Amino acid sequence: MLFGGGEFQRGLRCSAIGLATVLTLTALSPDAYARRSKRARSADSYQPAYSSIVVDANSGAVMQATNADAPRHPASLTKIMTLYLLFERLEQGKIKLTTDLPVSAHAAVQAPSKLGLKPGDSIRVETAIRAIVTKSANDVAVIVAEAIGGDEPAFAKMMTAKARALGMNQTTYRNASGLPDDQQITTARDQAILGRAIQDRFPNYYHYFATRTFEYRGHAIRNHNHLLGTVDGVDGIKTGYIRDSGFNIVTSVRRSNHHIVAVVFGGRSAPARDARARSLIDNNINIAAIKRTAPPVVEGWETALARKDHIDKAKKDKENDRTGSAPVRVASVTRASLDAPLPGSTDPIKPNAVKTVAVHPGSMQTAALIPLPSESRQLTPTPSESTQATITTVVTVKSEQSPPIAPSASAAPAPEPPVTKSAPPPPAAPAKVASAAPSAPGSTRAPQPAAKPRTGWIIQIGALPDEKDAWQRLELAQTKAKDLLGKANPFTERIEKGEKVLFRARFAGLEKNQAEIACKHLKRSDIPCMLIKN
Repeated sequence: MLFGGGEFQRGLRCSAIGLATVLTLTALSPDAYARRSKRARSADSYQPAYSSIVVDANSGAVMQATNADAPRHPASLTKIMTLYLLFERLEQGKIKLTTDLPVSAHAAVQAPSKLGLKPGDSIRVETAIRAIVTKSANDVAVIVAEAIGGDEPAFAKMMTAKARALGMNQTTYRNASGLPDDQQITTARDQAILGRAIQDRFPNYYHYFATRTFEYRGHAIRNHNHLLGTVDGVDGIKTGYIRDSGFNIVTSVRRSNHHIVAVVFGGRSAPARDARARSLIDNNINIAAIKRTAPPVVEGWETALARKDHIDKAKKDKENDRTGSAPVRVASVTRASLDAPLPGSTDPIKPNAVKTVAVHPGSMQTAALIPLPSESRQLTPTPSESTQATITTVVTVKSEQSPPIAPSASAAPAPEPPVTKSAPPPPAAPAKVASAAPSAPGSTRAPQPAAKPRTGWIIQIGALPDEKDAWQRLELAQTKAKDLLGKANPFTERIEKGEKVLFRARFAGLEKNQAEIACKHLKRSDIPCMLIKN
């Protein structure tokens, strides 16, 4: 019996070896070998177009760029903008994290990756955010789009409008998910702008991009961004892939006060993309700036410049009309114009009441004698600028009604001819005026003594092409936050970029916590705001 049992076991072993041999020979048959070789050749021939960029988020400098302005398909990087618009609604209080969003039939039939929601279901906003960040769920991206825009095409137009407001001039969106569309185009440079902007604009919501795992209906879903938790300092933000784009990533790294944003398009695989991103990070993070000097990426810069060009053209037309005898008619901006959507907003435009008045223009020449900001448009004043005691301007005005100008220490007032009730007052003579800060246009404030250096924290609520508009923005902010800004020091600051001129609207003299609370309050009132340490 023992001998017979051993023979049986040896027979089984021989049968198993024979079966393995047959399977091996079958696997190596000509047809199987041909199929395997075809797949290998296909993988070798897949060469998606590559581009990359590394931006120092502290200084704004481009540290590395390869084909950074070449058109690329964003794939699921699209969802960064989808979440940008969702964060905007959350900040405005129009949507809450606990709001339930309905699932439509259109959302339910989206291609994977998806959560697999059914028509008639609902999903909470915070759950939707986590699903988009980790699973890159296409059905959830459409759910968000329909909740905000009504339908996906309308939401895509809102996405494109927001891209233009941020200066992403080479980006066009056609859907909310990034699924293939030949007309959905972006660049590495534009995605770097968005990667920085969403951090500057929504610091209270950006942390969701650091989510590594997400629990949904008893299942743990891991983030597709495998750099999270494996590369020191990576805090987000998003990956993407379609066949036409290759494997893409926008990533943000903070390490020892350094902060960079790196973008990679066109990886042949997820590991190849990640390896390239690691290389860009390692080569640049330690030589990046350690102090924030770049202004935050804000909405409306391009819009403001376009409006400035329009104003310049109008001024030239008005100058040409001065040769005629008829007075120029100027439309004065009423307070209703301040309720219009801010640059880059996706809110509907409301009609504004406009009052038309007749004025006889005179010549005005202004010479600013303080140094202009550098090309980097640094918002924080340098030590030499912060100690500037006065801002001196020389103004020549010719008008039908000129208010008397108070004498200054630097120039004696010109004598005025006598004025009678039966004749209009003659034009005022040119005078030099020294003031601590420019008064609001049309303001009745008396000239103020030289200003002391501004201390504390500063908040900026806009950069507008007209100083009068800047002062109106300041007055509106004080109205909206009277208790918070009642003792703050409002002022405007002129900046030039080539032929472009803007006026920053700012409040100074705040403690950090006061500035933070004021900014939060103003943003809830749809007034943009950012903090600057003086």
